[in-house]
Amino acid sequence: MTGPDIIYGHFPGLTGEQKRQMELLYPLYMEWNEKINVISRKDCDMLYLHHVLHSLAIAKYMEENSIRACSIIDTGCGGGFPGIPLAILFPHIRFTLCDSIAKKIKVAAGIAKAINAVNVETVCCRTESLHSRYDYAVSRAVTSLRKLIPMTGHLYEKGMICLKGGSVADEIRECTSTLRIPAETFTTVKISKWFEEEFFSEKFVIFAKSTTFALP
Repeated sequence: MTGPDIIYGHFPGLTGEQKRQMELLYPLYMEWNEKINVISRKDCDMLYLHHVLHSLAIAKYMEENSIRACSIIDTGCGGGFPGIPLAILFPHIRFTLCDSIAKKIKVAAGIAKAINAVNVETVCCRTESLHSRYDYAVSRAVTSLRKLIPMTGHLYEKGMICLKGGSVADEIRECTSTLRIPAETFTTVKISKWFEEEFFSEKFVIFAKSTTFALP
């Protein structure tokens, strides 16, 4: 079992309040998971490695590239990843967590309230029906880039940061051919650049600059 110390090793500057919020995540998710299954039961002991730290790869990308934001939307947040860990790390940024499945949003809202993440709001709807604008969107393996960009491109002003595994080069090529998006719109970084754990060896952060695209 991995605990919150794995987070502190990679983010040593957390405040006492941020550490308190991180430490609450495990018991809260375990309690909610008994009622609403948002994390695979065989994966529960790896919550901090597989879910929390994975989410925070986006924070590493933001810090390394001096990305500043006032507002971020987490599209297809499920039970709150990557939005809730990011909201803990960036308490000055307003996060909107969006998912179309009510029971998942119920978990995300319950966790945010329990840890007193006052910079988090939750919305239950499909991203296509939202009309608000945010600085950035974040996403964690919701769907292919070819589908994700048309679903979310109207929501962000500056770009989208998403977590992906597998053949990301193929996904980007699909976007360039199907949506006619220039390849230079995308930046890909291996998460192993920041996190040496084996779990991250084939996982990536992809940044997509805000752009016009052709609907398929």
